[in-house]
Amino acid sequence: MGTRSDTKEKIQDVALDLFGEQGYDKTSLREIAERLGVTKAALYYHFKTKEEIITSLLQATGERLDEISAWLADKEPTPENRRELLERYAAAISQGGRHFKLMRLMQENQPALRELGAGLKGHERMKVLVEFLTDPGASLADQLRARLSLVVLHMGPFTLQESGATEAEKQAAALEVGLGLLG
Repeated sequence: MGTRSDTKEKIQDVALDLFGEQGYDKTSLREIAERLGVTKAALYYHFKTKEEIITSLLQATGERLDEISAWLADKEPTPENRRELLERYAAAISQGGRHFKLMRLMQENQPALRELGAGLKGHERMKVLVEFLTDPGASLADQLRARLSLVVLHMGPFTLQESGATEAEKQAAALEVGLGLLG
């Protein structure tokens, strides 16, 4: 199947596809192994549970968000730094093309995935970003604009799905709108 990291990535990709097609609860490790063309034991060598697969995907995204948070640590929330935050965030979530599938999975399978620690930590990470983008005492409308500047980076490419544009073009359009929301 390739190197250990290549194999783990293939497993993650197949699992995400199956979770998206059938739902998290209705997908078994056996089905993931079958789609990959390997034995369940071979799959078990890399991931013992579906939760481990999801957690590994969330951790990869989390690591990229932690890098952004580390960059933020000594920055003032100037318009330039807010712009760079949005640009860094857009780059982080577009890596690998998995992010949208993962976010959709989390949204559509909330009850089944509610207890995952990596998912809960994601909320805390987002809170840090939103606080950086929002002035103290900001109006409710400005608070919403700050949050939507991040949300549009997630939803923009999906919303433009049938536009015929490339992924890069859709992501660039989402970033342009996100930056516009910040003012």
